Amino acid sequence: MLSKILKFCYFILVSLVLGCGENQNNSKDTPSTSEAEKAPEAKKSSAKTILCFGDSITAGYGLEDNNDAYPAVLQTKIDSLSLDYTVINSGVSGETTAGGKSRLSWILNQPIDIFLLELGGNDGLRGIPLTETSSNLQAIIDMIREKSPDTKIILAGMELPPNMGQDYTDEFRNIFYDLAKENDLAFIPFILKDVGGIAALNQNDGIHPTVEGHKIVGETVWEILKPMLEP
Repeated sequence: MLSKILKFCYFILVSLVLGCGENQNNSKDTPSTSEAEKAPEAKKSSAKTILCFGDSITAGYGLEDNNDAYPAVLQTKIDSLSLDYTVINSGVSGETTAGGKSRLSWILNQPIDIFLLELGGNDGLRGIPLTETSSNLQAIIDMIREKSPDTKIILAGMELPPNMGQDYTDEFRNIFYDLAKENDLAFIPFILKDVGGIAALNQNDGIHPTVEGHKIVGETVWEILKPMLEP
């Protein structure tokens, strides 16, 4: 019963907090778009590139050190196996699918071997028409494939709070399932699996993962990512 109450509270809070990064000015909590876009250029090397493209979940909103966000967890795992991959955190707090689409062309001006797409949550919380969210995500997928046909894409799904209405939340969830199936993508149904709704794994806002929460998010992503890596 307690678990159900926590999950309900989590979903209520998500609508108030997930998009809040858009208006934050604290550089510790909210990396600017320019900072996120500089990251790929700053980390150019001979290593293959894994780019995590998302919103506040990917950006590591609220952490003392953004290097504790799940992309850094992935890098640690990769390094422990001596694999030649560099993980780039290209998350921007408050990002919508439209915002992601608008900055994608610049991001694609570099070789990307694996592209993790984690966007859509803020669309749902703002009541953006589901057809628009789906269209934007499809456009992002199409842009990646047109620019870099060999890039492998992972699509990460998100869940909405039940107070948005059962029909809406179900249709929102199905956007990710349908896109993954139609485009034959590697798929993570819910990137906050085993983290969302668990107070001990979230910050005081009840939505953004703690350092420990990001470790679990990293494990969830790793299950899909690891088989895609080449020795």
